[in-house]
Amino acid sequence: MDTATYKTAVTQAFNQAAASYDRMGVEFFTPMGRRLVERVAPRPGDRVLDVGCGRGACLFPAAERVGPSGRVLGVDIAEAMVTEAREQARREGLTTVETRVMDGEHPDLPPRSYDVVTGSYSVIFFPDAPAALARYAPLLADGGRLGFTSPVFTADTFPFLPPVFTELIPRELLRNLPPEWQPAELSRRFNSWLADPADLVRTLRGAGFAEVDVADEDVTMTAASGTAWVDWSHTQGMRLLWQHLPERESGQLRDRLITALDAMRPGDGPLTIPVPVRYVTATVAR
Repeated sequence: MDTATYKTAVTQAFNQAAASYDRMGVEFFTPMGRRLVERVAPRPGDRVLDVGCGRGACLFPAAERVGPSGRVLGVDIAEAMVTEAREQARREGLTTVETRVMDGEHPDLPPRSYDVVTGSYSVIFFPDAPAALARYAPLLADGGRLGFTSPVFTADTFPFLPPVFTELIPRELLRNLPPEWQPAELSRRFNSWLADPADLVRTLRGAGFAEVDVADEDVTMTAASGTAWVDWSHTQGMRLLWQHLPERESGQLRDRLITALDAMRPGDGPLTIPVPVRYVTATVAR
């Protein structure tokens, strides 16, 4: 993988999506981020670092927990995401929240300056995530906690989407993805250390953490309709597939998904899809 090219593409994608990211009537990232904060449990007065903060799914729940005596820093490689989160903090009068543009794989921050580090669906996407995790241990004060989320990776499901989409998205469409997002490459990058909880524990211990806990829970993804879900999918990870599909295949997939998802709705009610999420928490080993 060409790391520079990869990071440039990721930055551009999230800068383009920032205005509507997690704001199109589909609930997923916000409840997942809030649950991660609950699990890592910042205390009043804590200093929290949120890596890949996006528009604040972890950032703002963490600010609620640490209160006026704590502080929360959100960092993201996409400047537009940082701007959106900063504007929300300003609108809400949250003077304890700060945001910065930063490459989270190489955090330029003082040692032992945080009590909690979070990263919801973010740190796992670093080109070398296990090595990056080792850079966060020195940033934590003694007894500091790390928490991040990941999909539950299995060999027989479509990566990064709820299991139901394995049957809905024809595998042959994946040939249109860039090489670094082909299934074999995704398996090498992610399944090799995220799929087996024992591998995760070994990785975290090697990065300087102890008391590693791996827990899988469903997050209920909610959308008003199949159309709402498909429109939303253009603002998150699946946008890579949409961007690389020929026009005819893109239209066919859109129609196929909308029809299938609307068939899952109870009458005129919203679409609800259980999404398995892996929550990983650990304590710095000192």
